[in-house]
Amino acid sequence: MDLTTVSRVAVKAAYRSADILRSRIGHLSTVAKKGPTDLVTDADLASEAEIVRTIREVFPEHAIVAEESGTQAGASSDHCWIVDPLDGTVNYAHQVPFFAVSIAYAFRDAVQVGVVLNPLDGELFSAVEGAGARLNGQPIRVSPPEVELSESLLATGFPYDLEAGFDALGARFLRCLRRARGVRRLGSAALDLCYVACGRFAGYWDCVQPWDAAAGTLLVREAGGTVTDFQNHPVGAQVRDVLATNGGIHAELLSLMEVEGR
Repeated sequence: MDLTTVSRVAVKAAYRSADILRSRIGHLSTVAKKGPTDLVTDADLASEAEIVRTIREVFPEHAIVAEESGTQAGASSDHCWIVDPLDGTVNYAHQVPFFAVSIAYAFRDAVQVGVVLNPLDGELFSAVEGAGARLNGQPIRVSPPEVELSESLLATGFPYDLEAGFDALGARFLRCLRRARGVRRLGSAALDLCYVACGRFAGYWDCVQPWDAAAGTLLVREAGGTVTDFQNHPVGAQVRDVLATNGGIHAELLSLMEVEGR
């Protein structure tokens, strides 16, 4: 597979999606609940449809896993796109300018291309396996690994179902809050991972869905960082638990993910 072509298609799809999201923010026609705090808007649906259409124009045989429409089978299931048309829907619905389009391409569960675009500030994060990570075309790197955890700014997210694993969630958060310079919860896993990749955050942890993090995990790795699950196993396209760091604080932060009984 020509990953340069794949990357071009992903970027094109992200920009088309961003046009839709910008045009609808502040005057949504529908905001529906998928769960107590999990929203979907008409902008999510229109964005996803445009991304799928753009991918299908060039790769009609590829499978697509998208947040709103689920899995769309393709003749060549080894090739799979993982799409979040609007990561940070709650922010978007409240006109908080921190949300993104996230698009990843994976071959046999190994993510090889990742693109994340913030439609409002225009920051385009992109990575191709083996070719490094970029922000608006310029190479990026994670923060210096020699910096101590006590001098590090971290980020995390909270799952929509807070009742499931609430004690573990709280324990991890408090441990990290006590040890780090600060912890931020901004509401977009895709952008949080990109901020690790470009050195704004030294580490990020969360329980995620694959479409939230598939692109971002590749960006962190290609920027020189380390990405595992909470048990220190490598993560692929079907990522669930994710711990992404600059590498230098990974072992220490990993120890803070441990929860009694696990």
